[in-house]
Amino acid sequence: MAAVVPTSRPVAPVKARPGTARPGRRRFGGLLMAAPALLLFGLFGLVPLVGVLALSLARWDGLGSLGWAGFANWAGVLSDGATWQALWLTLKVMVVSWLLQTPLALALGVFQAPRGRLRAFFAVLWFLPLLLSAVAIGLTWQALLDPSFGIGATPGLHWLARPLLGSPDLALYTVIFVIGWQFVPFHALLYQAGLRQIPLSLYEAAAIDGAGPVTRFLRITLPQLKYTFVTSSTLMLVGSLTYFDLIFVLSGGTGGPGTATRVLPLAMYITGFQAHDMGRASAIATLLVVFGLGLSLLTTRLSGFTRMDSQQEGM
Repeated sequence: MAAVVPTSRPVAPVKARPGTARPGRRRFGGLLMAAPALLLFGLFGLVPLVGVLALSLARWDGLGSLGWAGFANWAGVLSDGATWQALWLTLKVMVVSWLLQTPLALALGVFQAPRGRLRAFFAVLWFLPLLLSAVAIGLTWQALLDPSFGIGATPGLHWLARPLLGSPDLALYTVIFVIGWQFVPFHALLYQAGLRQIPLSLYEAAAIDGAGPVTRFLRITLPQLKYTFVTSSTLMLVGSLTYFDLIFVLSGGTGGPGTATRVLPLAMYITGFQAHDMGRASAIATLLVVFGLGLSLLTTRLSGFTRMDSQQEGM
């Protein structure tokens, strides 16, 4: 009887190449590396947030014993016209700050982007406000804007000898100006970094095709800065919800004159530490967190921030 000859050789098992890992092992390694950050976020972010949410359902003056209040604090906060006025002022600060800071930061970023000693000197000079504390900035501008002894007393600047921080119509916009003076350099630095990442070959090709400076700015610079614009705007809008210390100093801790500068964070402080109602203050804080989280998610969703792709792929 003839022997049976196999028609094909047995297939050897494929061995994993050195340096590669299974998907499950890679996922476990990623979680292991992210564990310290997640732990810190849980301890200093989620745990205090849960505590504030629980405190918003309690009755507490900050010193005595806790008492159960249920949703009475929330009902009082949401039915109080002062809360909605503070929210409206917060929105106004957010929008006006964005409209003021964005074009100024973009213009400074465009000026600082090219290499040069003079531009580097101005970049360092403009960056100085970020190195100062908000309290120092508030006290300095409070002295500068004093109608009797401030810059309004300088010859030729008598038109500034007005109670800018004491006028109900001008106080909020004066505060927004000081906020912009402090934070425009930071956003200018973001735009400067984004501009320096744009390949020069794009501008050279556009110049060969006859495009002028304005056309190159509109057709190359602005589209390439899309993701930088989204990042800066998100930081600017969400950061507007945290303005407290500077407004506290400029308004003397009252949000005045009257309630002209009493934004939501300052209203939370006054409710908790001056009116001694920690329950309602915690409800305002929770409302502020929810509003900020919703604004951040809305900004990233509308801008396509989560679907970012490289704009230089194939170059």
